[in-house]
Amino acid sequence: MSERNFFSELKRRNVVRMAGLYLIGAWLLVQVAGTVLPMFGAPDWLPRSIVILLAIGFIPALIFSWVFELTPEGLKRDEDVRPEQSIAPQTARRMNHMIIAVLVLALGYFAIDKFVLAPRRAVMPNDTSSAIGAKSIAVLPFENLSDDKANAYFAEGVQDEILTRLAKVADLKVISRTSTQHFKSSPDNLPQIAKQLGVINILEGSVQKSNDQVRVNVQLINALTDAHLWADIYDRKLTDLFAVESDIAKTIADTLQAKLTGSEKISIAKTPTANPEAYELYLKGRFFWNKRTAAHLRKSTEYFDQAIEKDPNYALAYAALAQAWLLLPAYNGGAPKDCFPQAESAAKKALALDDNSADAHAALAAVKGLYHFDLAGSIAEYERALQLNPNDATTHHWLANEALAATGQTEREISEMKRALELDPLSLIINTNVGVAYFHARRFNEAIAQLRKTVEMDPGFYFVHYNLGQALELKGSIPEAIAEYQKAIALNDDPYPLGLLGHLYGTLGRKDEAQQILERLRGARKQRYVQAYCLAAVYLGLGDHNEALNWLDESYRERDGFSLQSIRIDPVLVPLHGDPRFEALAEKIVPAANFGRGAMPK
Repeated sequence: MSERNFFSELKRRNVVRMAGLYLIGAWLLVQVAGTVLPMFGAPDWLPRSIVILLAIGFIPALIFSWVFELTPEGLKRDEDVRPEQSIAPQTARRMNHMIIAVLVLALGYFAIDKFVLAPRRAVMPNDTSSAIGAKSIAVLPFENLSDDKANAYFAEGVQDEILTRLAKVADLKVISRTSTQHFKSSPDNLPQIAKQLGVINILEGSVQKSNDQVRVNVQLINALTDAHLWADIYDRKLTDLFAVESDIAKTIADTLQAKLTGSEKISIAKTPTANPEAYELYLKGRFFWNKRTAAHLRKSTEYFDQAIEKDPNYALAYAALAQAWLLLPAYNGGAPKDCFPQAESAAKKALALDDNSADAHAALAAVKGLYHFDLAGSIAEYERALQLNPNDATTHHWLANEALAATGQTEREISEMKRALELDPLSLIINTNVGVAYFHARRFNEAIAQLRKTVEMDPGFYFVHYNLGQALELKGSIPEAIAEYQKAIALNDDPYPLGLLGHLYGTLGRKDEAQQILERLRGARKQRYVQAYCLAAVYLGLGDHNEALNWLDESYRERDGFSLQSIRIDPVLVPLHGDPRFEALAEKIVPAANFGRGAMPK
């Protein structure tokens, strides 16, 4: 057969059309399979297998088209078909129509991919294709489907437990609950939420509790493609809930191809208590602890104590109790000298039961720094906590804002604060303290910009207003600083911004107004705990260094680490630098030998 006749035969036998139809159809099938199969949790090998099978089938399809022909009597070998029986021209027209139809479908898919799916991918962070981005996840609030709506604490607790187990995997990026709590379960705008949180993957879920029976429904979604990566429903008894939470965390880690160390596998699988009553009491305590007011923190200590009564070996409850006592002074819930020893006792008990409790190490780190002024020991404990739970935004935050700031390690402070912000991007306190870290480095413009951004997030957050006021004061924008202090005072009865405003009035020569604030602080101190530091600040503004030092000494006796730990970088206290009494006090809190570079200069 001549070359010309051979190509004529290829055309007559529709081999060329078969090749075109096969290739276009195979491309379309591969593209659709790559999008649809992950929605049903198909394993990674299935799309690859489809590509291989289609490649293998190409040559047999061409051979089949060469050897056989479709006739009115059915398929026959081409050599057995007489010319009057051949319907090859009709078959060719049908194949042309099929090629056009498949080509239209392929072009349609290409258009959808380019103009619909591609823009959705574009809303994700630039590094989403990286290994770290692909292993990022946010656990959204679980919906409470229980008939008893008072079980909201239980749904929140299950979400929190799954998140906590995932956070212990160093190969994952896990967003803190503080940020995820801004969103409802099963939202419609997953790509936008994922962009705000800086993740690719979202876990949604619901919890239904009836007596001792629990149903947990979860689904893991790739917010980039809206593909459902995995889903499951667990119907278990309350006593089996830890196994469910462990299985969910392990499956998510496997699905995202996160590498687990041996210790991480043990942490994920750990059963904190065998007592379901103790577990429920612990979840109620966490529910109130998360509200972060003095009254709610006190309520949480009651529930944690009850959980410990039910199970005296419940290390997690002791760690939570330690953190509750630790936070109370920060929310005007008690004096440090009364609360910190309680926190220390609970943290040490937790570590005696479980030395791998990251929460207990973080609590003990804070006690060492804020109560004992042992900053080297504090940093060591924080670093141990982060080894155990690298995704704990709070620990990164506390390490930076307390120990690193106090020791003048300003660049590392900023770095740790940025890491905390990455893990908890919508946290108001973390956003604020990123700004504080900037003004510790005397980067006032950046500090003010960051703090104004936080005000936009929530104008009712008093803490950001007085920190913005201090940054503006340091920049020299006095009227704006006064306005911010006044906003903070109007929003909350925390005496700290009142002390800062009294200090500023004193330095401006507005002594009557400063004296009025001083009397107001003295009166409040007779009724409740008011930081001695606040009075020291006002006296310092009035130029009375001796009385200011007396109140700083009182602050030290009260073990007010929240106010004194930053003694060497506090801009309010700069006029006292060089005074022998001040230097002696500073040496007891932050020894000069332990003070690093990056402190605010005089």
